[in-house]
Amino acid sequence: MPELLMGLSLGLGAGVMPGALLTLVITASLRGGFRAGVRLACVPLLSDLPVVLLAVTAVGALPEALLRVLSVCGGLYVVYLGVETLREARTALPPRPGEDAPSSAREILRGVVVNLLNPHPWLFWIAVGSPVFLTAWDRAPAYALGFAGAFYLVLVGSKVALAGAVGAGRNRLTPRGYRLLLGASGVLLAAVGVALIARGLAPRAYS
Repeated sequence: MPELLMGLSLGLGAGVMPGALLTLVITASLRGGFRAGVRLACVPLLSDLPVVLLAVTAVGALPEALLRVLSVCGGLYVVYLGVETLREARTALPPRPGEDAPSSAREILRGVVVNLLNPHPWLFWIAVGSPVFLTAWDRAPAYALGFAGAFYLVLVGSKVALAGAVGAGRNRLTPRGYRLLLGASGVLLAAVGVALIARGLAPRAYS
């Protein structure tokens, strides 16, 4: 079931990728501990449903040739993210919290707004997630649901694990460990991007 493995790999890369939501998760964990970080880590489960529905509906109406183009472009985008993550991993430092400590409800609302306004989920589901999801759905709905489930399981789970590491003690998340984690996710993202490019170029990939 390659869709399941692809979902796990993409979920891990997206889960630890530097960005606004990851910063909010770490900041909340530093301020309020593990439980505060978990609330922010679960934000994609609240905010991504309209993104997924709109992206899958739009891509589902496209002809096969455009699906191939989307897959190749999405693969190039994922490779780019991997390379950028590797470059940042050389000097990256764990984010530090700000001065304000908003309430839990305010933090969650801010996380939802940030995620909806973030172009990465939209770009991912239009260029990467939807072509994979629709191709898997044509084979069997269980494969498509397995891809989406694996993606969000690891995306949220990796953020929860990071929140646990930060909440358990600030000294456990060292700059070196953070850089190694980012470097590994960068390599994984680049490899998945190459696989998506190959899928888009392969004959009868969407038949």
